[in-house]
Amino acid sequence: MATVQHIARVEHVSKRFVLHKDKSLKDRILYFRTRNQSKTDFWALSDVSITLGLGETVGLIGHNGSGKSTLLKVIGGIIDATSGRVLRRGRVAALLELGAGFHPDLSGRDNVYLNASILGMTTEETDAVFDDIVEFSGIGEFIDSQVKFYSSGMYVRLAFAVAVHSDPDLLLVDEVLAVGDEPFQQKCMAKIRQFQREGRTILLVSHSADQVADVCSRTVVLDGGRIVHDGSVGEGIRVLREGYERDRVAAQEAAAAKESPGSAYVGAVTISEVSVTDGSGEPIGNDQVAYGTDLVVTIHAEVHEPVDWITGFTFESVLGQMVYRLNTEGLGIDLPSAPGRYAVEFRLPRTNFGRDRIIVSAGATTLDGTTIALLNPAAHLDFEEDPHGAGVIQFAAVGSLRDEVPATT
Repeated sequence: MATVQHIARVEHVSKRFVLHKDKSLKDRILYFRTRNQSKTDFWALSDVSITLGLGETVGLIGHNGSGKSTLLKVIGGIIDATSGRVLRRGRVAALLELGAGFHPDLSGRDNVYLNASILGMTTEETDAVFDDIVEFSGIGEFIDSQVKFYSSGMYVRLAFAVAVHSDPDLLLVDEVLAVGDEPFQQKCMAKIRQFQREGRTILLVSHSADQVADVCSRTVVLDGGRIVHDGSVGEGIRVLREGYERDRVAAQEAAAAKESPGSAYVGAVTISEVSVTDGSGEPIGNDQVAYGTDLVVTIHAEVHEPVDWITGFTFESVLGQMVYRLNTEGLGIDLPSAPGRYAVEFRLPRTNFGRDRIIVSAGATTLDGTTIALLNPAAHLDFEEDPHGAGVIQFAAVGSLRDEVPATT
């Protein structure tokens, strides 16, 4: 059996932080003898084990507070684990916090040399790439100004430029890339792809599922300091989105529990149910929706009193991003204003959504846009992963190669 080459290995790592409930220095002095009673242990990581192979690009994803940044700091050697161990080899460059390792009273030039030395570079090595660092960062004439006068964008551009020019074997990147503007983000992603071609290992924390799907070959999902998935990118994003939906449903149930019975407003229209079937009328249920499936979205509504109304539905990602919206007004359908029960049907032929999970909501408004009914969430749809591409939509894509014949003169 061939030995799997790896650049870092995390073995049963746990990290504990002690939280103090003292509100002030005065409280610490007055209640010094009982201070231990005001301490609480918080386990940011619990028995985490992962291996980073040579040349892998791994996406580390999870909810806020799931332990992603803590794990990166442990792997980078910035903080020590409470238990377990981390084995690393090669040069590690960590871009974890905005301006980490920068001294505000030093110039950008001095901070380049300071930060590079922290990353293990000699002065001669830094001299050789200094001009490339300045050019990549776009700092220009501000390189000799004190960094305390830099904007947040200048901070992150210079920090990233130093990190990627330190010739790292392992690059740890936190969400700080979101600080840069769009052209700089494109430059960063181009550099990451260059690293991939060179066989370097990258561990990337990102809240952008599209970014992870685009550049990563594997995902690790953290939830409450524990690994809940380590494997394919598509399945990892699905696990993450299911967690978001679970939290959202729990929050809605908690909010509903606080309302007194009978406090819910009943307007002129109520929506009791939204059903989703395929083109032949078979319920979708929990089955995955294949590319090109005909969908029928039916809104079941009851009009309680005469009203001119509009109804429709919205498809959203689990992160709340609107994917598609349609209503009766857009289709030129006039709904009856008389009291009664109605089923409003929308047919969507040959759907090609590329999202793993879509949340369906439905609502009704008056003609002037006043909301009179809302059912959110009403249903959810799981679409099969696009086997070739990534994005909001997918296609039955094919490719070909041909020889280009030069034109003769």
